[in-house]
Amino acid sequence: MTEHQTTKKAPPPRQEAEMGFWEHLEVLRGHIFRSAAAVLVFSILAFLGKKIIFDSVILAPLQTDFITNRLLCKLGHLLSSDALCFKKLNLVLQNIELSGQFMTHLYISFIAGLVLAMPYIVFEIWRFVLPALHPNEKKYARGAVFVISSLFLLGVVFGYFIIVPLTINFFGTYQVSEQISNQIHLSSYISSLVSVVVGAGIVFELPVLVYFLTRIGIVSPAFLKKNRKVMLVIILTLSAIITPPDVFSQILVSIPLLLLYEASIKVAKRVYKSNVYDE
Repeated sequence: MTEHQTTKKAPPPRQEAEMGFWEHLEVLRGHIFRSAAAVLVFSILAFLGKKIIFDSVILAPLQTDFITNRLLCKLGHLLSSDALCFKKLNLVLQNIELSGQFMTHLYISFIAGLVLAMPYIVFEIWRFVLPALHPNEKKYARGAVFVISSLFLLGVVFGYFIIVPLTINFFGTYQVSEQISNQIHLSSYISSLVSVVVGAGIVFELPVLVYFLTRIGIVSPAFLKKNRKVMLVIILTLSAIITPPDVFSQILVSIPLLLLYEASIKVAKRVYKSNVYDE
């Protein structure tokens, strides 16, 4: 028997590798189950609190005494401008489907449960990913759950209190003719509100996305700086579309988005330096 034959190790049994995979899958299933359970619990609470969810949250931006509308009107008075004082909306929300209101109730309850459970969902994702990270990656990723959850919830708040009122007041009062009244389908209003609020929450995750893209080498600080002017044009264009035709409203929406982009550049710089040092 040769030296090579004595030191050669037998390959691990195939069954052991498969058991490792199934165990890994079982762990993932546990995280998914707990996340789904959290969404279900919050959704049930939202369903039971129908009056609060709809009267105080979903339909509140339609009222002239909504907190954002009142604050903007006060700011308009200080600036000697009536452009920020929104008039009473003559919107009529209609439901033309037999099960429309019940299905809307279920849909909003689910969305509310998903938003409220998002910090816990991020926590479960983090627990699943954590064992696969190297020690240096764990060091750089400390506080990830808090940062990701905070950015998402901050985006939801920004979308609800800033973008939604501006969008509703612009499109709700826009008319091609005085002979045409705005009678909005309930599902149209709900889908618009949800898309704006959840979309803003996702957009506010831009620094987190840049972190991972920089970490794997897809983007760099130089690339982000080079395209700063392009991003500025994109942000101003989006702000002009979703806000009333006045400069202040466009600036109000643009500033947080520009700050997010600048924060993303700083995140990319730190990650880029850490990548260089790791090498």
